[in-house]
Amino acid sequence: MFDTYRVAVVTGATSGIGRATVEALRERGLTVYAVGRNETVLHELQQASGAISIRADVRDVAAIAGALEGVEVDVLVNNAGILSTRAPFQDMDPSEIDSMIDINLKAPMHLTRVVVPGMVARKRGHLIYIGSSGGQSAYPNMGAYGASKAGLSLFCDNLRCDLLGTSVRVSEIVPGRVETSLYRTSIPGGQAKALLYDGYRSIQPENIAKIITDVISLPGFVDVSRLEVFPTDQAAGGGTMVKADQN
Repeated sequence: MFDTYRVAVVTGATSGIGRATVEALRERGLTVYAVGRNETVLHELQQASGAISIRADVRDVAAIAGALEGVEVDVLVNNAGILSTRAPFQDMDPSEIDSMIDINLKAPMHLTRVVVPGMVARKRGHLIYIGSSGGQSAYPNMGAYGASKAGLSLFCDNLRCDLLGTSVRVSEIVPGRVETSLYRTSIPGGQAKALLYDGYRSIQPENIAKIITDVISLPGFVDVSRLEVFPTDQAAGGGTMVKADQN
């Protein structure tokens, strides 16, 4: 159990880091609202973990706010994100730019705006953002994605300034390569697993979920402002990663 927090909201809850985080927070005794689009998976998650499902696109802030009306949210985990294409910026469809900015940057900002006034009033709360190494270093073919995550990172810094003295904490978790479905649409032909994960020792979603629970568990006067976590076999810049048999 957490001493201070009772209720959490997790976006992108139906797979990867989001699902692992929902399960980890439920195991620690929190009431968890799981936000996602896949109704079938949400139902399975609710049955398995006891989470309360909110079926909504993360961009539909009004729907999520309506579902949370009257709920005292202690923890918001902004996890939902997309990397819908990996292409040179000059070849990128403009709609892909909009999607990544809307989901990776605008949605977390708007959801924060929904819950943070209550946190400030109660002088209790923790805002968690899943960033990316792509928001800290340049990677080829990730111009829009990197910009969206860099914007999220700076938003966290600004938010800490605005929340100073309120006891509301802001933490950005910045992973390198995690074995999730993030790349499923950006790498054609279903080749993401073969290209990025087979033969590599990637971070698992459960590893990030544990980091999140550990960060939340720290005393209220301790805020992990930004935590970068990489596979041991990955360098921080340029996306370089070696296979396990090369160690």
